[in-house]
Amino acid sequence: MSQTAIPEIYVSTDVEADGPIPGPHSMLSFASAAYTEDKQLIATFSANLETLPGAAPHPVQDAWWKTQPEAWAACRLDLQAPEAALVAYVGWVEALPGKPVFVAMPAGFDFTFMFWYMMRFAGRCPFSWSALDIKTLAFAMTGLPYRKAIKPRFPKHWFDDHPHTHVALDDAIEQGALFCNMLADLRVQQAALAARTASASTAADNGADNGAAGQNPTDPRAN
Repeated sequence: MSQTAIPEIYVSTDVEADGPIPGPHSMLSFASAAYTEDKQLIATFSANLETLPGAAPHPVQDAWWKTQPEAWAACRLDLQAPEAALVAYVGWVEALPGKPVFVAMPAGFDFTFMFWYMMRFAGRCPFSWSALDIKTLAFAMTGLPYRKAIKPRFPKHWFDDHPHTHVALDDAIEQGALFCNMLADLRVQQAALAARTASASTAADNGADNGAAGQNPTDPRAN
């Protein structure tokens, strides 16, 4: 009896923080945009957080935020306690209609904060230990050196007309659409490779059959 495969849901996530690591510094805001593979945006979640007790902004990040007054104002509205927001978020992820896959760029930054906060305040991470990094996917798809796999070098058709505002929800939606466009290209590449492989296999089989037809059946080397 066959079973229908449970689809993956790609949870594009953006974090805004006041430093490079959680604990000494705080996650100020986060948002996720849940996409199906065919780029349907099926749900979103966002929250602005109270800062951690005893934490302080990193000087470099603090200086950067001073250049972004609109984004700063947006991430300081309607603050929630992390223990409430992260429990609600984990429940939201677990209720999505598929297997959740964490997607970010760079995943090393966003997933570090999200994993730490989920484990600290919700006690579990619905993504397990895994995160899909858009930069790494671009490196594999484009052939660019890893350090040069950056957005300005990505193919233009990967980008939709979404703003990048440093407001977590805006950026999560933009990033998710980018990922889905990349995934569509990847599927085309995979289909083309499968077709070439099948064609080569058929040609090899035909060559083997033709060779066998010309062999002397009494020759032991044919067996």
